[in-house]
Amino acid sequence: MEEVKGSNSFRSTKSVRNAVSTRCLPRFKQSAPSTTTIPSNPGTAADFDPCTVHFRFPPQSASLEEVTDPAHTIPSLQAELDSLEARVRTVLPEEYQNRYEDMLPKPMGSAPLRFDSANRVAWNEIWNHFCDLALAGGPPHKGKLLESATPGEIAAAPDRYREVVAEICRGLDLVAEIPVFPSPHPGWVRLTCTTPVMAGWLARAISVENVSVHAAGNFLELPAGPHYRLEKEIKNVVTVLAKTFHYFDWHIDAEQQSRIAGLFHDSPLPLLQPIRRAGFPDDDATIQHTRDKVATLLSHTTGLPRATTEYFNWVGLQCPDIRSALWMMRAILVNHSLARREEQCLYLPIHPKLDPTGDRLSSLVSRIQRLAIARGVLHG
Repeated sequence: MEEVKGSNSFRSTKSVRNAVSTRCLPRFKQSAPSTTTIPSNPGTAADFDPCTVHFRFPPQSASLEEVTDPAHTIPSLQAELDSLEARVRTVLPEEYQNRYEDMLPKPMGSAPLRFDSANRVAWNEIWNHFCDLALAGGPPHKGKLLESATPGEIAAAPDRYREVVAEICRGLDLVAEIPVFPSPHPGWVRLTCTTPVMAGWLARAISVENVSVHAAGNFLELPAGPHYRLEKEIKNVVTVLAKTFHYFDWHIDAEQQSRIAGLFHDSPLPLLQPIRRAGFPDDDATIQHTRDKVATLLSHTTGLPRATTEYFNWVGLQCPDIRSALWMMRAILVNHSLARREEQCLYLPIHPKLDPTGDRLSSLVSRIQRLAIARGVLHG
């Protein structure tokens, strides 16, 4: 479920811009300028979250027959489905926009590490091609979520943690060439993206690859931990950034990035993403209590059973099949919330401050489920 091996080395952003390979890259490549259009008065980097979008749902007065039978789809409901599909196409690279519903997540081979003359990993020489985006229906990079270390784990091995962070930062710098440094939040490294749109898009794309991620303003944060191994977890983090950054930087032109900006800024609601551990027992207990409460609420409102694999700040629902999990995941991602899946289980973020009762998430998932039924993806 990783990157595809190639005969030629993956080249850094600057070098590829000087010698574009038309075999791997689309003809319209335009590196997004820092002047990508965004709405005025976005706030500061500290308090502004770009990953938002407004989505209108059909009236609750629609009959059960009209919702459950695609042949009886009412005009307003069909309009909402059309709007949703247009939003999904907006965030996908051009090559996926008309075929994403037909894609199947087929696992790909993993490229081996390469080393330079100093015996360090040559991260920018490993890949020349990547497997399909999980956002478009390709295989997630990880089968299970890669989580950041807890404060306790970091405190128990501080020297090793610093070594891991340094190597991840070095790798991310080589494959993306944007500023990266240790985050002030323990267990994370921070990248400074050129625009909030880049951070918001990468957060969505990385989340569905099953690697933990957090976005705020221009900042994008990826996980780290003292238990991370070079050929496993460290490589996982560098790979997902290399892959998603490649698709954003080389397959989405400036005009499309502007349209994505409009999508992300179409609602005052902040991006719903998993809350991060602070390491305090009372906080952890609150998060777990919220997770269990939301899980019960979601199962009640959707009728979908709770996933057996649990995570600290994610709640899972078991969908009937992979296709329905993929469809609902994408619909949620364009509706101001992160989401991901593990096989046919759909995972949704828990944040006691942004959604303490779970009502926001429950309303969103119930409405997306209703559209999935109308689309014929789920059965009522």
